[in-house]
Order: sequence, then structure tokens, then C-alpha cells
Amino acid sequence: MRRADGWRGGRTPRQRRAFVIGGGLLGAAAVMLLAAWRSSGFLSDLLLNLGASVVLAAISYVIFDPLFEEARKARVQEHLSFDQQAFVARLRGSCRRVRILDTWTILLEDRHREATLAAMRAALGSGAEVQLLLLDPDCTAAQQRSEELERQRVNVPRQIRANLRHLAAFAGDLTPEERGRFQVRIYDASPSIQLYQWDGQALISFFPIGKLSFNVPQLEVDMDSPWGGFVHARFEELWEHDQATLPLERYWSTTVTLRHGESDVAEVQVPYVVVDERHYIDCGALRLSGPLTARARLPRTPRSAPRVFALVEPANGDRAAVARHFDQKYGRADGGRTVLCLAPQRAADGRAPGPRSPAAADPR
Repeated sequence: MRRADGWRGGRTPRQRRAFVIGGGLLGAAAVMLLAAWRSSGFLSDLLLNLGASVVLAAISYVIFDPLFEEARKARVQEHLSFDQQAFVARLRGSCRRVRILDTWTILLEDRHREATLAAMRAALGSGAEVQLLLLDPDCTAAQQRSEELERQRVNVPRQIRANLRHLAAFAGDLTPEERGRFQVRIYDASPSIQLYQWDGQALISFFPIGKLSFNVPQLEVDMDSPWGGFVHARFEELWEHDQATLPLERYWSTTVTLRHGESDVAEVQVPYVVVDERHYIDCGALRLSGPLTARARLPRTPRSAPRVFALVEPANGDRAAVARHFDQKYGRADGGRTVLCLAPQRAADGRAPGPRSPAAADPR
């Protein structure tokens, strides 16, 4: 399991710096004492006293600096609320690691988004690894959080989907090297801790009933402290959980292999939504011709074997709900959508799934 900075084993950068400075002082003291031994009179006495003082200073530094450092780490500073501008400034100056664990983040709302994305780009340009872990907008916990915030009139799934749209667009503009250090995942679990980390420091808080977590006290902690270790472990637990988390790439699109008869026609990435446990894909970027089927591995079952599906039109009663889900996830489409349902092959064979079944397609 990956550790936060300072937890990787061996000495921390500050410990190494203490030994380097202490060693330098001892080296200087040795030179002074050697010079005192070779000289005489006042100069000898002066160098002897200075050398002894430097030795004492070096020993004191090596002994007491770690103690002061541990006291600093244990200190917790409380802020009355989340200061977006202050965090964005710290984000811009990060060069090692940025982590955000939340339901959705206020940093991507209209008034903060431009500054936040510019700061993320600056952190990536400095070599930082940027990781965001947001709540799955389709999970039960997102709906429950909306109910808790009913008086605030906050639609949590809608807020998360808006965040993910902006993050997907941002990732698409990154260079390949930057994209390798920018990762977004969604998690399906009860939200418990809010984390905003920049390098070795972080702001943490909890989710109060009926209140936005941004408007409650925030604790600023060192990630090498017990508090930091606790939230680090929670982040890692969610991040590495194959069943509870989904990368943004798999949330945003799915891969299907279009088939004509027994032959594969093309492998394409298509937008999709899930409505009442049925998967619908948008084939608007394809030219359909002739009957086809699709072989696909459903997005939330990465280890399952690919299955063959019939491509059928949504039932009349489902069209409005499916269109609404596509608009909420991807925004309104300028040129319209060609939406088809992935119907299990056996179900398609056993009943008439819709007015028509399109099948072969060519990517435009």
C-alpha cells in the first residue's frame, strides 16, 4: 500500500536535513579544534572555545530538532470554515501530492473553477500527483446525502455529475505526461471524511447532518501526524478498493465491440448511462447500417467476461428518463443522440424488444 509523504520508511527529509546540518556543524568544530591544537596563545584559546561551542550546538540540534518537529506535527490548527482561496493558493504551490476526498467539491463551481483548474495545472507542471476521489452520483449514499441536505436545496448527484464533466474536460486538455499523474475516481460507500491535502499538510472535516461540510470547522493537520495517518489510511482504503471505486475513464465511457453476424465490425468508446439497472449507449457518433449486436464488459464489472448484447431502441415509456440521465451526465447534446439499449441476447431472443434493432455501424 502506498504511503503518504514521510511514511515511506527510512528517514524523512527533515530527519536527513537534521543529520546533514548536525554533521556539518561537527565537521566545522573538528576543523576549529584541529586548528587550535596546531596554534598557540590567544588564537588557540579562541578556536578551542568556538569549537567546543559548535560541538555543543550540533549535538543539541540533532537531539532537540526532532522533538520540536514532533511537537509541530501534533499541533492541530482549527479553521472556522473551508477557505477556498487559501486552498487554491496552496494547491498552486504543491510539488509532490494533492489529494481531495469529498462527495463533490465546491472548488469546481463557477466562481472557483477557473482558478482551481489553473492551480491544478500548475501543480501538475511542478511534478505533483493529483488524485480526486468523489462520491458515485448513482449510488444510494449520494441520494441519502441529498435527503440530509434537503433544507439546503442541494442535489448531490447533480453536483457530482457537474464536477465530473469539468474534470473529464480538464483531463482531455492535459499532456500525456500530466495525464499520467492526474487521476479521478468515484467511490460507492458512505461518506465519512472530507480531505483536502497539499503536499504534507491537509484540511480535514466530517459530514454534519443537514449542513454543508464546507461551512463547518476544518482541522489543519500534518500528514505525518496520527490524524494525518488516519485520513491517509481511509483514502487509500477507498482508492484501492476495486469493487467500491470506479476510474473516471470507465464512468465517462465504455468500450463495445460492434458485431455483424459472427464478425467484429469495430471497437468503439461510447457514452452510456444506467437507468433501472439497464445500460444505454449513445451511438450518435456512428453510422448504423444493417443488423448488429455488441460484445461488451459492463463498466462496473471489470473482471467479468464480455457478454453479447442485442442493440434495441428504448421502450417508449423509458425514453424521457434515459434522455434526462444523458443530459445530467454529459450536458445537453447539440446534435441529438442515437440511444440504444444493451439488451442481454437471451432476453432479446425471447421477446420483441422494440420497434427496430439497428445493427452494423461504422465509426465516423
